[in-house]
Amino acid sequence: MRKVGIIGLGNVGATVAYTLFTHGLADELVLIDLNEKKRDAEFNDLRDAAARNDKYVKVDAGEYADLADADLVVTAFGSIKASVESGDRFAEFPINTKNAKQVGPAIKASGFHGILLNITNPCDAVTTILQQTTGLPKEHVFGTGTFLDTARMQRIIGEKFEINPRSVDGFVLGEHGASQFTAWSTITAGGQTVTKLLSEDERKELSQQPNKNAFKVADGKGFTNWAVASCAAKLVEMVFSNAHAYVPASVYVPALGTYLGYPAVIGWNGVEKVGNLELPADEQKQLEESANYVKSHLAKFA
Repeated sequence: MRKVGIIGLGNVGATVAYTLFTHGLADELVLIDLNEKKRDAEFNDLRDAAARNDKYVKVDAGEYADLADADLVVTAFGSIKASVESGDRFAEFPINTKNAKQVGPAIKASGFHGILLNITNPCDAVTTILQQTTGLPKEHVFGTGTFLDTARMQRIIGEKFEINPRSVDGFVLGEHGASQFTAWSTITAGGQTVTKLLSEDERKELSQQPNKNAFKVADGKGFTNWAVASCAAKLVEMVFSNAHAYVPASVYVPALGTYLGYPAVIGWNGVEKVGNLELPADEQKQLEESANYVKSHLAKFA
C-alpha cells in the first residue's frame, strides 16, 4: 500500500495530487490544507473522477494525524508562485520559511516516519527546516530543487540541437533560485559534449533562457504548476519503484553543509547516496557560493 500525504492544495499541490491519481503512482492519497473548504473541494473533485480514472486510488480529506502510517509526504504549503523574473525565492517567500517551522513539528507529532519530499519555496531552505523540525534522517528528506531547473535546461538544449530533451544529460546545480547555475562540464546532447559544440557566449545565452520561459508561464497564468508537479510525481515514482535513479534534487551535501541542488541516487529510502562530482574550479566555486547563499538565509531564521 503506497500511501501519500499532500500538505498544501494550491495550484502545485492539487496538480501533484491529480498527477499521482491519474498515473496510479499511489494507492491512497491523504489531502491536507488549512483551508478545509479547498481541501474538501479537491477531495470531492478527485472522487468524482474515480469512475473514469484508469487506476483506482483511494482519496481521503484528512488531517495531520492521518500521516502516521503514510509512506511518503509531499509538502507544497504556502505560496509556490515563483519569482522567476528576479530568481530570488528567498526575497519572495520569507513567510514560507517561517511556516515550515510549524509544519515540521505537526508532521513529527503525527508519528510520520516515511520519506518527505518538499516542493515549497525557497526549496532548499524549507527542506532544511523540515528535516530539522521533523527529526527525520537527512536521507529521508529531500526537495524537488534543481530537478525542475535541469528539466528546463534539457528542454532548451534539446530545442537547440533538435533532439528529444530526454536525450540531454547533465545538471543544473545549486540553490533552486538566483544562485543556481548550469554545470556545463556535465552537459551532453545526444552523447556529444556540449562545451565542444557551443561557444561561451552561446552557453551564456542559453543559460538565461529557462528562467525567461518560466517567467512567461508565471506571467501568463499567475503561477507555474505542470512542470514542477511532474518533477515531484517522477521523484515519488522513483521512491516507490526503488529506481536508484541518479538525478539532481535538493539533498543534503555533507561537504557543503547544507541542502542544495546536487545529483543523488533516489530510491526506496529516499536519498540512497549523494553523488561526488569532480567539477572544474569555476563551477566548484559557483557551487560553494550558492551553498553559502542558502546558509546565510537560514541563519536569519535560526
